[in-house]
Amino acid sequence: MFSKEESRQLRQEFWTSFGKSFPRNLPNGRQGWLLYNTKIKGLSFKFHFDTRSALIALDLEDDLENRINCWEKLIALKGILQSEYLPNAIYEEEYYLDNGKEISRIYVPLDQNVSIHNKNTWQVVMEFFNVNMTLFEAFFEEYKEFIKP
Repeated sequence: MFSKEESRQLRQEFWTSFGKSFPRNLPNGRQGWLLYNTKIKGLSFKFHFDTRSALIALDLEDDLENRINCWEKLIALKGILQSEYLPNAIYEEEYYLDNGKEISRIYVPLDQNVSIHNKNTWQVVMEFFNVNMTLFEAFFEEYKEFIKP
């Protein structure tokens, strides 16, 4: 078992290593991942890696009316997302975070046993994040005008 401090240090080391291993210098001059900078209220991309799993996600956390409006547009694009970008994308209109908050989420889990506490699994997670988030962002960039409220 790891202490809270050891776990925190491992998490920090992973994310620092990920940033150094897969720097983002894009042709449009933007650096880094899109994440919260979608310019659509309540819509953000997330990386998740803990002691049991890893995934990438697009989360909708806005008020219910805006969430429904955006979700309907994402549902209309589901065939394109799954056929041209991320065939394993999972759509969950009602997804509950650990804190009990309900959101809508589209996510792609890494189908392997991984743990942020096991450095031997870090490389596969970093590669998964890089490849799949790049595809997710490419989809978003292509269809963001349609998705916008």
